Amino acid sequence: MYGFTTTLSGVSFDDALAKTTQALKAEGFGVLSDIDVQAAMKDKLGEDMPPYRILGACNPPLAFQALQAVPDIGLLLPCNVIVREVEPGQVVVGFLDPQVMVKLVGGAGVKTVADEAEQRLRRVCASLGGNAVSP
Repeated sequence: MYGFTTTLSGVSFDDALAKTTQALKAEGFGVLSDIDVQAAMKDKLGEDMPPYRILGACNPPLAFQALQAVPDIGLLLPCNVIVREVEPGQVVVGFLDPQVMVKLVGGAGVKTVADEAEQRLRRVCASLGGNAVSP
């Protein structure tokens, strides 16, 4: 598995997105990018789909450590977080497991950063409530 998720019920997509952004901030992550997949699919393909966003979350101290350990690790940054509506009132929030970096790159410096990032992201996931799914 390459990530972990939680499913929020009884919440609007916009509220889940705001709650996710706030929970990330509480763990030291900023959102560097916010890709509106729903809007892109409508604009580029004329296709309708439920709300779906990809957030590029970054914790600057951890990113700096990772870049110092392996400069090309920027190919794997930032940590992606998805927020997607399954149906009205049901939203999945998913997190890329930072341990994926360790599997691809290896090295003690990266492992230390991935461990810390994973702990923080799992706390974000847990703070959202919902039904968590983990590998």
